[in-house]
Amino acid sequence: MTDKIAEAWVGGLKWNPALPMPVFERLLAADDQDDLTYWLTSRPLDREMTAAVVASPLIKHRLSLIEHGRVDVDALAGLARDPSPRIRFQYAVMAGDFGRRVPDGVPEVLAGDSEARVRAMATQWELPLHVRARLAEDEDARVRGKVLTPELWTHLSATVREALLADPAPQVREAVAAILSDGAEILPEPKPPLPTPEERVSSDDRSVRRDAALDPDVPTALALRLAEDPDDAVVLALSMREDLTEEQRSAIAYVVPHGYHMPPTWIVEHGHEPAVARRAAASGHVLLRRSIAMQRDLPADVVDLLARDEDFFVKLTLCQSCAQAPHELVVEMYAYWHGLTWSFLRSHPNFAMPGLARYADHPNPRLRHAALDDPDAGPDLVMKLIDDPDVGGSAVKHPRLPTGELVRRLTLPGSAWYAAANPALPPATMHRLLDLARVGPSPVR
Repeated sequence: MTDKIAEAWVGGLKWNPALPMPVFERLLAADDQDDLTYWLTSRPLDREMTAAVVASPLIKHRLSLIEHGRVDVDALAGLARDPSPRIRFQYAVMAGDFGRRVPDGVPEVLAGDSEARVRAMATQWELPLHVRARLAEDEDARVRGKVLTPELWTHLSATVREALLADPAPQVREAVAAILSDGAEILPEPKPPLPTPEERVSSDDRSVRRDAALDPDVPTALALRLAEDPDDAVVLALSMREDLTEEQRSAIAYVVPHGYHMPPTWIVEHGHEPAVARRAAASGHVLLRRSIAMQRDLPADVVDLLARDEDFFVKLTLCQSCAQAPHELVVEMYAYWHGLTWSFLRSHPNFAMPGLARYADHPNPRLRHAALDDPDAGPDLVMKLIDDPDVGGSAVKHPRLPTGELVRRLTLPGSAWYAAANPALPPATMHRLLDLARVGPSPVR
């Protein structure tokens, strides 16, 4: 056993999807040599694993959790009491990111933090009235300014209000002034009249004309004047209006530039409605078809229509976004799309299906990879591909690799990493590998 093979075992184990908790703890305890924590941020962490990282003495481990989208949020909440102010602040900033739930009681803990910047961030969440009232008297002006609201103002004592009115910090006085002006019985400053639709359509500012082209409140006949606009972005915006007929739309000489385009608001808000989806999918405007293909769920007839679209990016977008995209199309896009997101198509719910094994001899290495995802394929297929220069590593990681071959591959320099990452590797073998690599304390057995 060489040092390089031992290093490969450790690296492969870090990425093993079936890593048991005792092995995870050994790897975590011995992870003080490497400044990188990709192995933690790239794998889902259950409650026990998250708690172990929260308790890690290495700040790099705890920081990695904050920007991790697949952790247990209740265990993650331990960072609200972390000994490092840096960790507590970063957690306060990002606790609710990735759609994560912020556990009950966490905002109150952060609101009582010794660091003012942490307390200031805590004001972004709902806090009990008595906690907000306490923060209105906080020693730090950032906290006092951020916590003030009209509703809180009505519950503060006269003494506290007087202190806030005379507060030396400009941001606090501005917050108080905003509250008082909202409730003051004075006539507001007269606002200049809004431009009429006609003025918007004829504006010298192209951004104003573009907004008018998109605005459903601008009458259709008036908006259609912009079909001759000298700015291509204005004309393109006009062509995507909801209220146009297909005949009107096709009469506009719009240009579709390369790159991603934001879908129009009416598709964003109503694309889940079958009638809207069918209308957009049948449109002659390619950007409307691409926009509706972004929907997660679509009627079967719309999926069928988009899957046969002449535009490559309509089909690609369907595969990237829609759970109902057909298997054959997902495989086709996986095989031939050269953008950065091609590999993610392998995780589509309709990708791994029986029949993929037929690609085991295909000249396209991506399709040979796909053959390994056939749920009905057995060890023979894995062994057939194990020495393939393009997909052999994936074959070594395959859970249906025969046990004897898996053990043998652990001893080969080119395969040791992949074999250690194989989820079929028994936990006892994982520990033995770490023993041989002198990594972490060996568990008592």
